[in-house]
Amino acid sequence: MKFFVAFAALLAVALAAPAAPASDDASATVLKFDSDVGVDAYNFQYDTSNGIQHQESGQLKTFGDDAAALVVKGSFTYKDAAGQTFTVNYVADENGFQPEGSHLPVGP
Repeated sequence: MKFFVAFAALLAVALAAPAAPASDDASATVLKFDSDVGVDAYNFQYDTSNGIQHQESGQLKTFGDDAAALVVKGSFTYKDAAGQTFTVNYVADENGFQPEGSHLPVGP
């Protein structure tokens, strides 16, 4: 019986406790969104309330008569838990994905 009373009291305390506040990422909203999609090119940009910004454009590139691929350029910015802002600029083309940022290591 004591176990049941203790369990019921613990359950009541747990149910009465306020829910943990949502993180900025969980409650973020889109502040701006622009997009333009064509047959052989596209671009988009968005900004969110938690400081994320992303912009990207892509264009179809042909490599002869029977090969084509998208060439993509863009960047995104975000803040870490401590509030430090990071930006990554990137290109993705026939040479692969090539990110650059002051916080990223540089290869040989």
